[in-house]
Amino acid sequence: MKVRFNENQEIVDAIKEGLEKTGGYCPCRIERTEENKCMCKEFRDQIADPEFEGYCHCMLYYKSIED
Repeated sequence: MKVRFNENQEIVDAIKEGLEKTGGYCPCRIERTEENKCMCKEFRDQIADPEFEGYCHCMLYYKSIED
C-alpha cells in the first residue's frame, strides 16, 4: 500500500490553500468536525480497506494497492 499526493499539482495547491484557510479541515466539507480534519476519517477508513484504491474525497491524496 502507498499513499501519495495527487499527481495534478494544481489540485494539490488548491486543496492545500483551502486547508490553510479552514485551519486544516477539508475545504470540500461544510461541517468543521474532527472527522473532517485532514487526513479525514473517511479516507483513513478507506486506507484501512485492503481492497480500496483511489482518491480521498477532495482528491488531495491517492491510495494505491501496489507499492
